Amino acid sequence: MRVRDVLALNLKGLRQIQNLSQEDLADLAGIDRTYVSSLERSQYSATIDVLERLALALGVKPADLLTEPASN
Repeated sequence: MRVRDVLALNLKGLRQIQNLSQEDLADLAGIDRTYVSSLERSQYSATIDVLERLALALGVKPADLLTEPASN
């Protein structure tokens, strides 16, 4: 799985677990909502700075966003 696909999966999953809309997460991270949407659809790769902002907004470590989930 590509890194940006892992990020997309983890980002969307964590956002939904916390009952945040894309707009809510974007506001917390100080980025545009359309950028969050693009990241969740694997259209773009995130910079280190954006990765850190998203992790802080979600209350996780940046590495948590890039760790491939265990397959069942």
